Amino acid sequence: MEKTLDADFDSAVLKTVEALKKEGFGVLTEIDLQQKFKEKLDVDFRKYKILGACNPAFAYRALGLEDKIGTLLPCSVIVQETGDRKTEVAAVDPVASMQAVDNSELTGIASQVKEMLGRAIDSL
Repeated sequence: MEKTLDADFDSAVLKTVEALKKEGFGVLTEIDLQQKFKEKLDVDFRKYKILGACNPAFAYRALGLEDKIGTLLPCSVIVQETGDRKTEVAAVDPVASMQAVDNSELTGIASQVKEMLGRAIDSL
């Protein structure tokens, strides 16, 4: 799931966080790869953030079905600078991720989360 925005990077991050919030997701983690690569490798990299989005109710239900599902949580959403005032937002497909776990009961939860993430990205 992805969308390219006619927006600067910082605005796109804020819009993405708000869109996720409207769908019931909180952002638990925010990894600034540009900053980390500069700090750890002393290299320049484009603006790129990984947002760890979580809907607590769905996470709770998933953990009730599969105790190790936390290895796939939270859902990763990226925001990356792609060009002159262009920014891409993309999210992991939770249905595809859950196929790695042998538990068919997770499919329904993953489908609902995919739908919600898709609405958030489509709304940008």
